[in-house]
Amino acid sequence: MKIVVCIKQVPASNKVKVDPDTGVIIRNGAQSKTNPYDLYAVETALRIKEQVGGTVTAISMGPSQAEEMMRDVFNMGVDEGILVSDRAFAGSDVLATSYTLSEAIKEIGGCDLIICGKQTTDGDTAQIGPALAEHLSIPHISWVSGILDVNEKSISVSRESEEIVQSARMEFPCLITVESGIFVPRLPSYKRKKAAAHKTVKLLSLKDFADQNKENYGLSGSPTNVERIFTPEAEMRQIYLEGHAVEKMKQLVEILQKKKLVEGVRA
Repeated sequence: MKIVVCIKQVPASNKVKVDPDTGVIIRNGAQSKTNPYDLYAVETALRIKEQVGGTVTAISMGPSQAEEMMRDVFNMGVDEGILVSDRAFAGSDVLATSYTLSEAIKEIGGCDLIICGKQTTDGDTAQIGPALAEHLSIPHISWVSGILDVNEKSISVSRESEEIVQSARMEFPCLITVESGIFVPRLPSYKRKKAAAHKTVKLLSLKDFADQNKENYGLSGSPTNVERIFTPEAEMRQIYLEGHAVEKMKQLVEILQKKKLVEGVRA
């Protein structure tokens, strides 16, 4: 079985710089980490591989520094790593990003199963997985919380909503996005690190794709634009109340009422 896991490098801090002209995050040179939700996707892929065999390929779209992230998933046991990187892809929204990833997956010959984390910590749209499946015209199930069964032809999964637990089966090829509670990601071991020391990351750019039309990628291929994005200012203020406990309570109630945080409270 050929399994592809989509991973992304995200800012390691909430203190990020934003391009004032395009409104997108400046990723080059910023401290980054692997998107936490994607680690659960990697673990899910590795467990399926251990059950039915095959290979696990991690694929990511991003700047050249994202290559460092691949070393982490190599040390978890991922077989191959592919970085999709080109200036033409800069500024992509969900549609352009998912289309770029779909072209990359086509370029490597497709796969049986695609696994994504349910969302990223920078965009939080939770749309890349479903959009990718639509570009590839394959079935998908999002927010999977459990793997019920998997064989060479199909996979059975469960997902939890507010009131019910649903189960479904899909034949390959297909795509799932997984919740954070599905499995605990394994830690790198010395044995896996040693085995992964020789592995290299394969690079793909626009010239490798069947679709060479630059209008389908990056800002040109993005029908949505970021109108405004900014780093929220952290502000902490302390108010010291004077008097006895009853007096302080009355003062506190008055403050909360003025801020319309409580109503109908009598001190």
